[in-house]
Amino acid sequence: MSSKLGQLLVKEKLLTEGQLFEALKYQKDYGGRLGSILIALGYVSDDDITEILSRQYGVPSINLTYYDIDPEVIKLVPVDTVQKYQVIPLSRVGSTLTVATTDPTNVFAMDDIKFMTGFNVEPVVASEAQIRESIEKYYGTQQALELQKVYKAIEEKDEVALELEEDQQELGIDELQKSGEEAPIIKLVNMVIFDSLKRGASDIHVEPYEKDFRVRYRIDGVLYNIMDPPLKLKDAITSRLKIMSKLDISEKRLPQDGRIKVKLSMNGRRKDVDFRVSTLPTLFGEKIVLRVLDKEKLPLDMTKLGFEEAPLKKLDEAIAKPYGMMIVTGPTGSGKTSTLYSAINKLNTPETNIMTAEDPVEFNFPGINQVQVREQIGLTFAAALRSFLRQDPNIILVGEIRDFETAEIAIKAALTGHLVLSTLHTNDAPSSVNRLLNMGIEPFLVATSLNLICAQRLVRKVCSDCKKEVKTPHQVLLDIGFTAEEAKTAKTYKGEGCKTCNGTGYKGRIGLYEVMEITEEVQELILIGASARELRRKAAEQGMISLRQSGLIKIQQGMTTIEEVLRETVKT
Repeated sequence: MSSKLGQLLVKEKLLTEGQLFEALKYQKDYGGRLGSILIALGYVSDDDITEILSRQYGVPSINLTYYDIDPEVIKLVPVDTVQKYQVIPLSRVGSTLTVATTDPTNVFAMDDIKFMTGFNVEPVVASEAQIRESIEKYYGTQQALELQKVYKAIEEKDEVALELEEDQQELGIDELQKSGEEAPIIKLVNMVIFDSLKRGASDIHVEPYEKDFRVRYRIDGVLYNIMDPPLKLKDAITSRLKIMSKLDISEKRLPQDGRIKVKLSMNGRRKDVDFRVSTLPTLFGEKIVLRVLDKEKLPLDMTKLGFEEAPLKKLDEAIAKPYGMMIVTGPTGSGKTSTLYSAINKLNTPETNIMTAEDPVEFNFPGINQVQVREQIGLTFAAALRSFLRQDPNIILVGEIRDFETAEIAIKAALTGHLVLSTLHTNDAPSSVNRLLNMGIEPFLVATSLNLICAQRLVRKVCSDCKKEVKTPHQVLLDIGFTAEEAKTAKTYKGEGCKTCNGTGYKGRIGLYEVMEITEEVQELILIGASARELRRKAAEQGMISLRQSGLIKIQQGMTTIEEVLRETVKT
């Protein structure tokens, strides 16, 4: 078919003899189907090939993009066959089965399908890309198909008697070590790790239950069920991950923390990725969570985090000051680390001594002195901070202010000529002041040390490939916080769901920010013990954009949806 297709395209003047020679040479050197090679080289399009084959062999062509196939028809042809011949069954009428193919001259494929199904086979032509997409849609992704092969290989191995006995007798350490190092298990775990990176996951959850064992990925802040390996693989997969993390595989009763460093090739280039690994004993085994630490995905440009122009200017001014304190606040997973790393990356110059105390250190940066907090040996945030002050620092980053002692040292450092950056867990910027006061810090220390407080949330971005405008009732826009004037012109968007966003309508995340500058008026309110509500009112008078307002701006810009903003913010 290769040479026939090539000659047909040359005959139709869609291809030159020179281009065909180049494509055939490439095929000889690297393998592959000629049609795919011609498309990849940009010589012809999918539609060109489909049209030529349809016309030459008198076979109808079909666009599979808008074609729904009955699941009962899919069951007639096994996955191995559709992959081998790159075909997809479309419909059955009486004793005739219609099959879409990229090569209507492949009589072996038609005969095989006729033999295994017992039906007469009628071919139609479809493009290779559409057939690949249909195979993934109806038979599962290549990842899932590979997993089936791995599971089958594991089932066929005699030594994989990994399931616990009826009396729940535990496997010994030697058996665990052996099962964790079997080739199919290694392949399975590697596939999970590689697939998580391809999908852009931030976390991998490996979770055992009484009758189930599942793997989930957190993608753009939402957990998705990815696969359900057989329960008998629970101990082997757990052991493999613990071996990779250099953890004690015999210790199942206590939580453990470790790290995996992997080198892999993606899109033709090599990259290093770290995984922070946490194990936790649960009722039915150890739950393992891997946090993906991909430095290439870490946004270090503050202009791309999602700040509005005025808040970003205030933040830049705050970190440019020689001393004082900046606090970033928000719940776990709201992007606080990214904001702090972006700030210290901007401040990282040869003339500056930057010291950080983190728990844990997620990313290491050249030129920054990073300390891993270890509370079990007495290296707490407070102890690290005390030592920092004897190390001649210019800028100090404290991973989190958790107690009075840490808060007191951080604030005193901010008052004695150091720029201090830290985080708190509060709902908004004004309530961070009250949290410090409730810890026992004197109001005059809080008022004089603070430069700025930044509260933030992360919301999912509308997928740009399937974004479309949707009509939203005027009253709904008013209810969520738009003014009457804004509601008249506001446009709202949603993603319809496509291959790029895995059908979710969302791709990537963007930050919502509430930046409260500590002005003289705000300082006076702190000194008299004003409530968070009073602080918010004063900050709003001075131009502070709230989290909800930041969300409304991004709705108008078509960056996110009403549902996302309502999920992460409250009306103030």
